[in-house]
Amino acid sequence: HTRYISVTGVQTCALPISLPVLAVMSRATERIGLGATLSTTFHNPYQIARTLGTLDVLSKGRVAWNVVSSISNLEARNFGQDELPARNVRYDRADEVMEACFKLWESWEPDALIVDKESGVFADPLKVHYVDYVGKWIKTRGPLTVPRSPQGRPVIMQAGASDRGRDFAARWSEMIFTLQYSKADMQTFYADIKRRVAKFGRPPEECNVLPSVDPIIGETESIAREKQAYINEMVDPEVALALVSTHIGVDLSKYRLDQPIENIEVEQGASGSFEVILQGTKSQGLTLGEAAKRFATSELCPQIVGTPKSVADQLQDYFESEACDGFILTPTVFPGTWEQFARSVVPELQKRGLFRTDYTGRTLREHLHD
Repeated sequence: HTRYISVTGVQTCALPISLPVLAVMSRATERIGLGATLSTTFHNPYQIARTLGTLDVLSKGRVAWNVVSSISNLEARNFGQDELPARNVRYDRADEVMEACFKLWESWEPDALIVDKESGVFADPLKVHYVDYVGKWIKTRGPLTVPRSPQGRPVIMQAGASDRGRDFAARWSEMIFTLQYSKADMQTFYADIKRRVAKFGRPPEECNVLPSVDPIIGETESIAREKQAYINEMVDPEVALALVSTHIGVDLSKYRLDQPIENIEVEQGASGSFEVILQGTKSQGLTLGEAAKRFATSELCPQIVGTPKSVADQLQDYFESEACDGFILTPTVFPGTWEQFARSVVPELQKRGLFRTDYTGRTLREHLHD
């Protein structure tokens, strides 16, 4: 894995843990949601529930948990394991982790906290309960030592792409973010997820599907296209290959860059993510190097190119065509893409009644459904 590690060193190793950063951000913001990624494969549910529960209380109910089951044996070795469990085992364990975390967050009833200074009563002990959860892989007694937050528990988000991953996301997620190559792919994924959500007895509107898009905005259409061409030519093929390797959890440096990508078989890692890459490239007969460059440019999500008005037109079309419930913005320039989008496209969407002009709630869950 020499090349994989060396090329991606500054990209994937120089990353601070998100939780302390989010704790600081919770003090500097009032409305923005704060999402943290924690693996169900390597973290104990009591630790997860207590850590995220604490941050959810501190932020007054603005925390989300990006649930992952991990994809790489390299990650497993960092946690003292030789390799990851089989994919289905990871998801089965993840289901138990979710069940345990939910029970821990619910171990405090909504009105358990009293905080009466005169009587000296902090909480009603009759409204704080043991959990006594026992599964095949997970066991926890509870109760949680953290009171219930204003939104009850963190918002759950996930990026399930494989068949098993989609079922997991449909059972638990309130936000699903996904990479889809085209509008038709978005619509197919959207319909599939909503059907699966209903299969688990949940209202389909309880789960928001958010595909990634890559907005490239210019004062005129021609300026936007020139900007797109310039940005897309800046990607180095080897760095692009390292990015794909990181994303799917498999070292692709052992393959030739001129090898057709459809001839590559992934045995370990995120097979669903690799299928998304194939979905966006195999019809064009791309080599591994070409596909990696495409992925590094925009993660194979649609590049929405044009003026603020035409970008808003395209986003409105996706939204109204049941391709999504919202979007994840993938920035080509960081943080400039987000700033330009907020300053030029958001006002256009607000004029059309497609974007809020004010917040009606305070918690992240309220923001998702207002």
